Amino acid sequence: MIPEALKRPSLARRLVLLAVGWSLAALVIVAVVLAMLFQQAALKQFDQDLSDLIDNLISGATVEAGEVFAPPFTDQRALRQYTGRYWAIAEPLGDGRIRALVRSRSLWDSEFETPEGLAERLRASPSDPITFDTVGPLPNERVRAMARWTTLTDGSTGGSRPVIFLASEDRSPIDRDVRNFVVATAAAFALLAALLIGAVIVQVNFGLRPLFRLQREVASVRRGAAERLEAQYPTELLPLTEELNALMRHNQEVVERQRTHVGNLAHALKTPISVMLTEADQRPGPLAEVVTRQADAMREQVDHHLRRARAAARSQGPGERTSVAEILDELARTLERIFRDKGVTIDWDAPDDLYFLGERQDLLEIAGNAMENAGKWCRAKVRVRAEASGDGRLTLTVEDDGPGLPPDRREEVIRRGTRLDENAPGSGLGLSIIDELARAYRGSLRLDESAMGGLKLTADLPRAEA
Repeated sequence: MIPEALKRPSLARRLVLLAVGWSLAALVIVAVVLAMLFQQAALKQFDQDLSDLIDNLISGATVEAGEVFAPPFTDQRALRQYTGRYWAIAEPLGDGRIRALVRSRSLWDSEFETPEGLAERLRASPSDPITFDTVGPLPNERVRAMARWTTLTDGSTGGSRPVIFLASEDRSPIDRDVRNFVVATAAAFALLAALLIGAVIVQVNFGLRPLFRLQREVASVRRGAAERLEAQYPTELLPLTEELNALMRHNQEVVERQRTHVGNLAHALKTPISVMLTEADQRPGPLAEVVTRQADAMREQVDHHLRRARAAARSQGPGERTSVAEILDELARTLERIFRDKGVTIDWDAPDDLYFLGERQDLLEIAGNAMENAGKWCRAKVRVRAEASGDGRLTLTVEDDGPGLPPDRREEVIRRGTRLDENAPGSGLGLSIIDELARAYRGSLRLDESAMGGLKLTADLPRAEA
């Protein structure tokens, strides 16, 4: 199966593939053209040697009393049988065939294999030689041949006689040279292709390095390690970085306005609710009890929605960095004093360089509600652990040695206002608050059975760089 990362579009991969594709196509075309040019040059030289041989034959050949005589040759290849160099002087017959009158010793008693209609083609253009490939006298011997039409004068009668001069040579040496050239050229171009591919990869990675740096810096801003893009970028990326900085400033302004609106709304609603509760306390009676219950419900609803709105607003922008160890230490000391009569011991552990990507108040509410809930239901011990988990995440785990919670009720108690025991103090909003804040920070809350015997609460939260 194709990895998911390779299915996604990639600018670097696209540039590399495009450059490599064009480079390989150009190299292949150049290699083929070079091989063809080398073959043509070799064949041209080969044909020139055959033409020189025919010229020597024509210049020395004679006709006496109707008999054709070849000039004497000192070429040893033509004087030995089947040496690869052959020549013959032939005459055209009336049926279009060619009959050899004189042949080289190397041909022995073999005939020249000529293409059909050669005599007619030579007669039609006697000044132009014809070159062709044919088979030699040996089995599987490929030769390159040349034929030329000319007319010889009979020295005894003064008449003229048309003859065809043929010369051929084994072409295996030239084929071998062309093959060796192709192999050497292919090896050289393969090495060049490998170097070009490496150069393209280096060039693309070097050229896109500012984009990779921009991605890392934007990620640092998102994780809370920086507030804006500070690095120097090329001219082409400068407008993009300026727009990103402007966008981040705008988002921060939006978040600040949301915080202001939330604060104003909190003050606007809490004051009338407090007045209603005060008046109800001063005038006891059935109506006062109804007003008190409804006002308390209204205050809980206001606190719930304001808390959620603040967390959502803060999670949208570059958040603050909050030390987890400091929060856990502060909460542990406070809760041990609160549960002093119960003798609760809170064992907590968190790295000093572990930071929550969010505001201090939100982490106080998440960890505080979790630890308070554990202290309320434990027998004597509460254990709290915070550690980095995954890319840009941290895990907060709170366990107790209390009675625990059946699996079928774990989802139920997360819902707003659900209480494990109606006689126990509290509003039943603690776990709901943790779940809402964790979700606002794109995290989650999970309840499991603790190894200590009680409930184990695990919250997944965003982590800021140290």
